[in-house]
Amino acid sequence: MVDLYYQHPNTWFGDCMPFAKDGVFYLFHQRDTRNPDPFGEPFGWALVTTTDFVDFVDHGEVILRGDDDAQDQFIFAGSIFEANGQYYAMYTGYNRDYPALGKPSQVLMLATSSDLIHWEKTGKSLVPPEVGYDPTDWRDPFVLWSDEQQQYIMILGSRTLEDKRLLTGRTVYFTSKDLDSWDFQGDFWAPGIYNMHEMPDLFKIGNYWYLLTTEYSDKSKTVYRMSTSLEGPWTAPTDDAFDGRAYYAARSAESNGRRYLFGWVPTKEGDSPLANWQWGGTLVVHEVFQRADGSLGVAPAEAVEAAFSRTKPLVSSALTLSTVDSLAETILEPAAPALYKLTARVRFTQGTRSFSLRLGEDLATGDGYEFQFLIGEQRLVFDRRPNLPWHRYANKGLERPIQLAANRDYQLTMIVDDDIATLYVDRVALNARTYRSAGQGIAIHVVDGTLDVLDATISTR
Repeated sequence: MVDLYYQHPNTWFGDCMPFAKDGVFYLFHQRDTRNPDPFGEPFGWALVTTTDFVDFVDHGEVILRGDDDAQDQFIFAGSIFEANGQYYAMYTGYNRDYPALGKPSQVLMLATSSDLIHWEKTGKSLVPPEVGYDPTDWRDPFVLWSDEQQQYIMILGSRTLEDKRLLTGRTVYFTSKDLDSWDFQGDFWAPGIYNMHEMPDLFKIGNYWYLLTTEYSDKSKTVYRMSTSLEGPWTAPTDDAFDGRAYYAARSAESNGRRYLFGWVPTKEGDSPLANWQWGGTLVVHEVFQRADGSLGVAPAEAVEAAFSRTKPLVSSALTLSTVDSLAETILEPAAPALYKLTARVRFTQGTRSFSLRLGEDLATGDGYEFQFLIGEQRLVFDRRPNLPWHRYANKGLERPIQLAANRDYQLTMIVDDDIATLYVDRVALNARTYRSAGQGIAIHVVDGTLDVLDATISTR
């Protein structure tokens, strides 16, 4: 069981609706019981609060689901916002039995609160699916106030009422002056490249607006677009994501000038390395940074890094691994604990083929996992090592594009919490699950080139 990352006991963390107020993060989310499988038992919205993403206060389920015959049999995702001296939760009321009765399964609904803890549902079905849109894919509203337009804007994920195989996923939008009546404005972003858009988010940093969506027909991850105007056009940076396949449904919140991303690392069926990913898992928080070109990157939250207070050096002085057409390695730590943070500063020479940070390794056999930096391909990939008998890990989507240049220092930060491994380097993140690790060793190696390990430490709580 995880110790640092958040997951309520005996449940799996679902979509997060973060809201920040006076330095406190209110993390509304769903708790799936997996009884017997994901979405087995209906759920509402649970709440935990935190100021540092390390210590959490549990408030239980605060927006209760409706009866089995109610529109909100399940309370799917939505968003929290403040207006008119109170707080609002715009959510998706979902009833899995309604399609058989000729009713839309997903309708937008509203709850209100004076303190973010105690909520009262209005019971209104505010925004049913528009004609021509799929009533079983109409969800995850996000609401914000536009100073420029002097009105509320609500975006949500949808698709047209056509063959499910068609890539008609889109983000649509409504406007409102009073939060009671909503005027449909059509498509906000309809690129024709995904089956469905989930968990949209919209925020501004500096001169740029950022539109986030999570898709499940291409790489199954959260992607973003950027624009200097809410009207678009929306453009994609070269790297249009924050993480890989094992980081889903990320939403953001800002406090004291710092923005954070709240997504969950999914589990695999039967905790098997070869199995498919499941809905729900464990909360992991990234801090968001804007690069000089306007694109976004992420890093570990400062308070999460600071939680590892006991540090041990793994190398007494800088060491060099050098090889021609072969592998050179060093063991950094023979027996790592279940929870730790590893940092290493490395530099490679021109012409080096690749290097890897290995973890969960049986030092006698070399059986373990690795984050592999493929320099010529400019890719970071997670996989099992050795991959014999082929294949040993279903790792599709566990890779990231990364700009790697010779003779430059790179700071690697890896946080391992039970079977979750999160690697950060140069504002690029990659999460993975390390089910059935063979051992506890940590190693680093280079293939066909030279890698300087300038320093390395392991830290525990």
